Amino acid sequence: MNIKILTPEFVVFEGEVKSVLLPGKNGEFHIMKDHAAIVTSLNGGKIKVYTDKIKEEYSQHFTKENEKESVFSFVMKSGVVEFSNNKGIILAE
Repeated sequence: MNIKILTPEFVVFEGEVKSVLLPGKNGEFHIMKDHAAIVTSLNGGKIKVYTDKIKEEYSQHFTKENEKESVFSFVMKSGVVEFSNNKGIILAE
């Protein structure tokens, strides 16, 4: 699935991922391949991207999590996510 993470200033990430964990208003939720279409607001917290590798052009925005899988996190204040047909856009502040 393809995810794009944007802020008003720059593109944080764009590429293929296995899944993404997001801080929702009612708690964290995980979006995986073939997830139902969703549009929702996000709380402040970490966006965790599950992918094998982050391209060098995006790596300065991410912290590698200490987990078995390749998990990278980006801290945000608030945001919105739209996901459908295995494509997602996250607008973050």
